[in-house]
Amino acid sequence: MHDYPDPASVHDLVQASPRRVRGELGGVTVFDTRAARYVWETVKYPQYYVPLDDVSPGTLVDDDHLQHLRRGTARLHTVTAGGQSRPGAARVYGDDARDGLAGTVRFDWDALDAWYEEDEEVFVHPRNPYVRVDALRSRAHVQVRHGDLLLAESNSCVLVFETGLPTRYYLDRADVRADHLIPTDTLTACPYKGRTSQYWSVRAGDDVLEDAAWTYTFPTTALAPISGLIAFYNDLVEITVDGVVATRTDDLSRLRGTE
Repeated sequence: MHDYPDPASVHDLVQASPRRVRGELGGVTVFDTRAARYVWETVKYPQYYVPLDDVSPGTLVDDDHLQHLRRGTARLHTVTAGGQSRPGAARVYGDDARDGLAGTVRFDWDALDAWYEEDEEVFVHPRNPYVRVDALRSRAHVQVRHGDLLLAESNSCVLVFETGLPTRYYLDRADVRADHLIPTDTLTACPYKGRTSQYWSVRAGDDVLEDAAWTYTFPTTALAPISGLIAFYNDLVEITVDGVVATRTDDLSRLRGTE
């Protein structure tokens, strides 16, 4: 059993979103709406379904291909804008769609260059209204080890509590053994924190822990306290908090390739 709360069980839920949502491709706005629906296709996070009336004219080209899906019949469309083309990247739902989804469009997230909630870019997927992400300063005594090797130690860190994930311990660079960090080219993104700016593998004797640590130089405004600090994946190292070893479970964000 892990020591953090699971996300709310909202699979198949459809709800209105109060946020202005926009998508861009090739520098062109493909849609701009304040009437998007949150649709939970999985329990982890929702997708946006956008009213067809709020899609820019000429950006959808009918692929003449019907799909009979669990939420109703949808016609596949190619998304085209700014000289870019994304075949089959949009599904337009017909009159038989369930839960008020008739006349909405489900865009493949990665088919667009950028998504925005209000005027802030959002990465990976929509922010889940049932997920909290809090960055709290703490004087807890935190140690990070691999075997007998002490990799980091701090009495002043920022703890990030994100629903569905283990607590993250963000440490000042001065408290981390930089001589054991190997820079890598890996970069990831998070809907709540933004884009990472650096990953490191950790060398501990003959062991190398691939992409075990990361930092955000310019996180989202809400997570500004973690700027420039370093965190480690909880399942790759041993983290001790005030003398108690933190529970180690498979880290879903690492397995998904997001942080």
